[in-house]
Amino acid sequence: MRAISPLYRRAAAFAAMTMLAGAGAAAAPGSRPHLVVILSDDHSLLDSTVYGATDVRTPNMARLAAAGLTFDRAFVASPSCAPSRAALLTGLMPARNGAEINHSKPRAELKKLPAFLQALGYEVVAFGKVSHYQHTADYGFDHFAHDKFHEHAAIPAAVEWLRARRSSRPLCLLVGSNWPHVPWPEQGAGYDPAKLRLPAGHVDTAETRAMRAKYYAAVERMDADLGTIYDAARSVLGEDTFFLHSSDHGAQWPFAKWNCYEAGIRTPLIAVWPGRIAAGRRTDAMVSWIDFLPTLVEVAGGPAPAGIDGRSFAPVLRGETSRHRDRIFTTHSSDGKMNRYPIRSVRTAEWKYLRNLLPDVRFTTHIDLGKPVDGAGYFASWVEAGRTSPAAAAAVARYHVRPAEELYDLRRDPHEQHNLAADPRHAAQLASLRAEVDAWMAAQGDTGRLPVPAPVRAP
Repeated sequence: MRAISPLYRRAAAFAAMTMLAGAGAAAAPGSRPHLVVILSDDHSLLDSTVYGATDVRTPNMARLAAAGLTFDRAFVASPSCAPSRAALLTGLMPARNGAEINHSKPRAELKKLPAFLQALGYEVVAFGKVSHYQHTADYGFDHFAHDKFHEHAAIPAAVEWLRARRSSRPLCLLVGSNWPHVPWPEQGAGYDPAKLRLPAGHVDTAETRAMRAKYYAAVERMDADLGTIYDAARSVLGEDTFFLHSSDHGAQWPFAKWNCYEAGIRTPLIAVWPGRIAAGRRTDAMVSWIDFLPTLVEVAGGPAPAGIDGRSFAPVLRGETSRHRDRIFTTHSSDGKMNRYPIRSVRTAEWKYLRNLLPDVRFTTHIDLGKPVDGAGYFASWVEAGRTSPAAAAAVARYHVRPAEELYDLRRDPHEQHNLAADPRHAAQLASLRAEVDAWMAAQGDTGRLPVPAPVRAP
């Protein structure tokens, strides 16, 4: 273990006593809990039984929910892989950490999650997709492996490493499943396409249903990975282990990934800590992925990190409060040539405001520009259906062409199907949230500039 200064010992001891007095959701130095973070890849919140789905099987998520605390309003910082994970590992929003576009990484000089925990004596290890492929080495993990695209050897390798480990140091183990990221399994094993429910706003075609079955098969594989890591960690590390499970953003469907709609930014989150977090509870406290870093540090018994955007939600874990944030800001910039469409949004308990920074640009993604396994096959069926169906044509048009501003009443329209931005009855609400985004972007140093070549203009 690294040497710790007397001043730090006194500060850490004081912080630990304060937290223990608040029902013990943080550990004292010398008795730090193990931390296990299990991430899925492209999994929308509503596509699991824990959140009401009836046509997909996620028994291991249900096990975690029964053993711990389920968050109903957890959000990512950005609806694409690299920016989302960089926000988790820095506690900073994309404009402040530098990872704004997909496949980018945060600035080298920033202190990242491994360093915070290593200062507390932790060994910090990553298996699978925890950061973003080629950038894992930049985060300072003590050990990492199998971080390439769909490298499913990560799951058994993590179990093997864990069982062979002999260190007495507290462990922070981060494991990333690559499911249900595309490409999805060739067969949607066990799922009848005809019986599946499609998300609001989607076009009901045979091709869409066939892909939906494959997606659910991928979700089920993710759930199996979750159960494998959860059981192995419990067996090896014991009861004093804090588990956190979430997904980096929504699935690769229209209006989800690469979008700041709910399906893109609202993800599952379950926390388990036997004896410390009451089992079988739910909370509607709003939390963000930038809050994971300070929460893990507090659970580990460390002081609150300074200078970051994230705030610890340990009081929610302890059951001391049912509130955390009253606003969630999200940001999306681009995903290479496939998507160059910057979006900013703010979400309150009841309203969502989105700003499309380049509304005269055609919105595109891998779904319509990529390969059939990316979604181009079924999206072509949407375009074909639009030749005779006004509803299908409207769905395709909404995908490609968007207004400068969107406003949704989430109480009455939780799936964001009715844009109220032009409705004079909601002009005050629109102006208020518009001003909030202006102020937040200014505070973040977010110019809204798209750091890639100009995209194709919309027709």
